[in-house]
Amino acid sequence: MTPVILRSVHDVASLAAVADHFSDVWQTPRTTPPFPAELLHSLVHAGGAVHAAYADGRLAGAAVAVFGPDRQTYSLVAAAERGLGTRVKQAQRAWALERGARTMRWTFDPLVGRNARFNLVKLGAVGTEYLVDFYGPMSDGVNSGDESDRLTVTWDLTAPVPSYDADDPAERESAPVVATAPDGGPLAHRDGDRRVWCRVPDDIVKLRAADPVLALRWRYAVREVFTRAFAQGFTATGMSRDGWYTLTRTENPEGNAV
Repeated sequence: MTPVILRSVHDVASLAAVADHFSDVWQTPRTTPPFPAELLHSLVHAGGAVHAAYADGRLAGAAVAVFGPDRQTYSLVAAAERGLGTRVKQAQRAWALERGARTMRWTFDPLVGRNARFNLVKLGAVGTEYLVDFYGPMSDGVNSGDESDRLTVTWDLTAPVPSYDADDPAERESAPVVATAPDGGPLAHRDGDRRVWCRVPDDIVKLRAADPVLALRWRYAVREVFTRAFAQGFTATGMSRDGWYTLTRTENPEGNAV
C-alpha cells in the first residue's frame, strides 16, 4: 500500500503546489489557478487551514477550510485522487473539532453523482440547500458552458462514521413517476409526502463536453425537482450506486412531516 502523509501546510512553496493541484483538477492554466497561492496564504493567516495529502512524496490531494459564524466551518474546496478523499475530509474534521466546531458545510455540483454518494453516503452529510447558478458563469475546463447550480451539504462532525447504505431500488421503482428525464427515462419518483427520488446523468462532465445542450437540459430538469422538493421541506439524504438521490422530509415528534 502506498504510504500517505496528511498534514496542514503553511509555507509558500507548499501552498503554491496546492494551487497547481487545483489548476490541474479544474483544468485551468497554472498561471490562473482557481485558488491562487497568495489567496491560500491569506486564508491560512486568517485562521483557516489548507490540508495536503502526499502519496510517495507527491501531492495527491488537498482541501481548504475556514471558520464561519457560530463556530461553523466551511470547506471552500477539496480535491483528491481516488481513495484519498475520505482521509482528506477526516483531516479537515479533526482540525475543526479541535477548534470547537460541530458542523462543516460546503457545496458541490448536484449533477456529479459520485460526489453526491461520497458526501451523503460515505461521510453522512445532508443536502440542506439548493443554490441556483451559485457562481454565475464559470470558465474552467470542467464547468464551462453550464450553469453553476450547487447543493449545500451540512456535515455533523460529532456523528459516528456511517455504514454504507444498502441500495434497494424496489421501493423507488414502485412509487409513481412524477417527472421525465431528458433521455426519456424516469427523472423522479415520489412516495407521497415522505420521499422523492431524483436521477442524475451517469457522467455529467463527459456529457457536458460531448453535448452541452443536453447537459443543460439535465441541469434544468434536476433543478426543478430539487427546488420544488426543498421548498416543501425535503433534504437530500442519500445517493444510490445507480445515480438516484433520495430526498426525505423531517418529521416532528408527533410523526407529521414538516
